[in-house]
Amino acid sequence: MQDTTPTTEAGFDLDPAEIRVLGVLIEKSFITPDAYPLSINAITTGCNQLTAREPVMSLSEAEVQDAVDRLIVRRLVSKRDQQSARVAKYEHLVRLRHSLPPAEQAVLAILLLRGAQTAGELRQRCERLHRFDDVAAVDAVLEHLAEKYPPLVAELPRAPGTKETRHVHLLGGDAAVQEMAEAQSVGTAGGGRGRIGELEDEVRRLREELEALRGAFAEFRKQFD
Repeated sequence: MQDTTPTTEAGFDLDPAEIRVLGVLIEKSFITPDAYPLSINAITTGCNQLTAREPVMSLSEAEVQDAVDRLIVRRLVSKRDQQSARVAKYEHLVRLRHSLPPAEQAVLAILLLRGAQTAGELRQRCERLHRFDDVAAVDAVLEHLAEKYPPLVAELPRAPGTKETRHVHLLGGDAAVQEMAEAQSVGTAGGGRGRIGELEDEVRRLREELEALRGAFAEFRKQFD
């Protein structure tokens, strides 16, 4: 049977909504496994989080459903049929489609959700999904993802005034990578973020944990409504 998926051998061309939805599904499979797969309502909540999302988005449930449907056509998401479920739920197929172990899924999810990042930032932000012993372990994962066909990540040129290179996912196509590279150039013109940036990340991480707990509790309560 001929493969009709829009994802070609030359690469990917997911739009921003599809990228966000896929990132949320991968992330939540790690963070809230008891509430996974996710309903459209839960996916929408994850997409529109104010923490650990760059950029922050405001997608409607209809927009999320459309993105999910397109990802199903691309065979990156599937609908999980559960006899006891009152609403449809969905799961990602990245592990099966691209043979990615947990460490690689975690790195890809954070890149999908937060854009260009250094290996050090990825190690810190992946902690709730997968714990890396050191930055070298993250580098190894990035290298393996870059060697996939088609490649899933790439390294951006080092921006002026920075010591570390940043890495981006390639699921949005060449145009999306160019936009991220330009945004990095503008964002790093004034130098590194320093200690203030680290504290901001810590606050975001704590807020994210609180939101995840609230989301899991809300999904749990729905079982008894």
